[in-house]
Amino acid sequence: MDLLEHEGKAVIAAAGIAVPRSRLCATPSEAAAAAASLGRVVVKAQIPCGKRGKAGGVRFADGPAAAGRAAAALLGRDLLGHRVERVLVEERLEIVRELYVAVTVDPAGRGPLLLVSLDGGMAVEAAFCGPPTSARRLAIDILDGLSEPAARRLVGDLGLPDGESASRVLLALYRVWRQQDATLVEVNPLAVLPNGALVAADCKIVLDDAAGYRHAERSVGAPERLTGLEARAKAQGLAYVALGGSVGVLANGAGLTMATVDVIAHFGGRAANFLEIGGDAYTRAEAALGLVLASPGIRSLVVNLCGAYARTEVMVGGVIEAWEKLRPEIPVFFSVHGTGEAEALALLAGRLGIRPFERMEDAVRAAVEAAR
Repeated sequence: MDLLEHEGKAVIAAAGIAVPRSRLCATPSEAAAAAASLGRVVVKAQIPCGKRGKAGGVRFADGPAAAGRAAAALLGRDLLGHRVERVLVEERLEIVRELYVAVTVDPAGRGPLLLVSLDGGMAVEAAFCGPPTSARRLAIDILDGLSEPAARRLVGDLGLPDGESASRVLLALYRVWRQQDATLVEVNPLAVLPNGALVAADCKIVLDDAAGYRHAERSVGAPERLTGLEARAKAQGLAYVALGGSVGVLANGAGLTMATVDVIAHFGGRAANFLEIGGDAYTRAEAALGLVLASPGIRSLVVNLCGAYARTEVMVGGVIEAWEKLRPEIPVFFSVHGTGEAEALALLAGRLGIRPFERMEDAVRAAVEAAR
């Protein structure tokens, strides 16, 4: 779940990080009234994604009339795939330097990662791609958390003039990341004002949907954007992701499904979808198969099943029943291994006249070739 900028700023402000004065507006007249009280302002489209500035979603206004015009140009507009429903009218800061700070998840280290750069704003990507002169990464032990000495050492190493204020921001940012079950808490830029104060000029927070049950009070956040098939799958309790390729995938378990998608790519193909039927999802095999077959551009299908505790003949039985009802006309290639394999092979031979491939790689290669 992505928080909109004003929602994210409310969260970090509660944690002690300074944010600009602002007002959330839904009409040009509200924006003009906000500018009348705030002075020179920035009018920002509130959509759940970055790069708004490059897309024209951030505009400067020197007075109420200009703020109203800026809001009128943004409200109702489609911006980066999102309709702009509201704008944030925010006081314009006098910025002498832009910093970047974030806490995210490090896939390699399997834990939180703190990122700090002296070059914030649009220059931040180059700062982390080049030599580590102005940017630092700090892997955090999630059991110990971010300590005050570690935060002070990091900002001191970068040579920030007010290390105490900067370290307080880092500690607050990490607290938000932990307490909110976030996957990303990012302030870009963290503005340095003429008096040395640090103010979060922008904020992006992404929350982990899987932790939603721990935050029943949470009512903010932009809903995830789903395609028609993805929305249909969600309503049916299935995990489906459109991938845009021509080889359909039906496998049990997320790991095996991702491996199948990777092997398709290895042989020069492209998967049409991600869809796993692990757990009890095989009981909805008809719905699952219908989703895969409805994937745009699908030309072949690979069914990859591997049983451990789950029995493959049970999963195959569900797929066969779905196949007999839907009667697809595209070529299908099976790979079946594990518990109940002999029974599963007999079912496929007796009811569909299909003999699975002995190796998963061969089934995938055949599906890729058929899709061509």
